[in-house]
Parts: sequence; C-alpha cells; structure tokens
Amino acid sequence: MEVVFHGQACISFEANGKRVIVDPFITGNPLSDLKAEEGDVDFIVLTHGHGDHLGDTVSIAERTGATVIALPETIDYLSTKGITNGHPMNIGGNREFAFGKVKFVQAFHSNSYTEKDGTIIYLGMPCGLIFTLGEHVIYHTGDTGLFSDMKLIAERHPVDLCFVPIGDNFTMGIDDASFAVNEFIKPRIAVPIHYDTFDLITQNPEEFKEQVNTRVEILKPGQSVTL
Repeated sequence: MEVVFHGQACISFEANGKRVIVDPFITGNPLSDLKAEEGDVDFIVLTHGHGDHLGDTVSIAERTGATVIALPETIDYLSTKGITNGHPMNIGGNREFAFGKVKFVQAFHSNSYTEKDGTIIYLGMPCGLIFTLGEHVIYHTGDTGLFSDMKLIAERHPVDLCFVPIGDNFTMGIDDASFAVNEFIKPRIAVPIHYDTFDLITQNPEEFKEQVNTRVEILKPGQSVTL
C-alpha cells in the first residue's frame, strides 16, 4: 500500500477501498499539493485541533460526508460547525473501522483552536495515532516532544512506518526526533514531517537522515512511501 505525504503533518492512504486523510491542513499551507475542494475522502483522522492540523476538516467533511475521528472535545467542537458524522475516541482507545484499526496514544503538546474573533477553544489532550492496516502498522506521532513511553507504544505495536516531526520550536527537533526513532520507536521506515512550512520550523531533513540508523524517506508533498 502507498502512504502519501501532503506537507506539514498531513498524510493520506487507501485501505480496504476506503480513503483516509490525517490532519488535512491544505488551505493556507504553502507546501500542500492538495486542493480542499477536490478529491474524495471517507475518513478524516485528527491528532489535535491546532489550525495547521484541523485545517480543512469542516469543508472536507461537509463536501464528502466523511466520518471524522478525533478526541471527544474536538468532535463536540466540530458539531457546533454542523459536522454530525463524528466518532469520538480518546487516548488508549482502539477501534476497528472499514479501513482498519486506529488507536489513539499520548503525545506531549498543547491543543486548542483560535476562532476568527480571537476566542480560544480548548480541544482536549493532543495525541498520536497507531494505524493497523492488515499486516502493516503506521505510527503518526502527532505534534510532540520526546517522551520515553514511545518505546512502550512501539513495543506494543511494532512499527513499519513512522511519521515524526523534526521542525523544533513547537515539536521535537532533529536531535530528539532521531533519538526517538533510534532508541524508542525503531520503525522499518521513518519519514520526517512538520518542518519547512513556516520560518520557525525550517530544518534540513538530510541531517535527520544522517542521524537515523534505519531507512529514512524524505518526501516532498505529493510523494509517497510504499509498504
């Protein structure tokens, strides 16, 4: 199967004939290869509610009827925007959907959404995602700092493909991300994400690749990795 990177933390894949997109930050993302008004989606999965992750969830869900899988607070917030096809999950929860299984795991970050009038809405704990798609396991760490329970998560769910932030400032930087991959997660393939979208998170992914002792795929938006 192919997993496509779309800039920032957005990825997509198709499994069991269902199309899934994670953290669809498209509009306002200078690196995105997508258009929010195009393409079919069956499921939207969110790690947390910051604008560069919640992104175009409302417009995509309205247009496609996609089921949104997210934390309860995020689902409640989206319901105020008219999105009723939501499925709430929380950290530690595991559930099977038409595309496969998703488990919500912890991440260390913040989580809120700022409305146009400046109102800040708290959206619960941030999270990472473990997708079990047939024989393949994908770990999308979400936005996070380094934490030792990544090792426990990976021991419980041996990882084929890991998406890990390297942008620093708001998340792990290259040193912590490479440590997480080498010492804790130990995936078969690692893909750096959450960098170069804004000046504050400009990084050289080749430096990450040099520090990691497993296969690293540096993807441009629109490129994919095959499992």
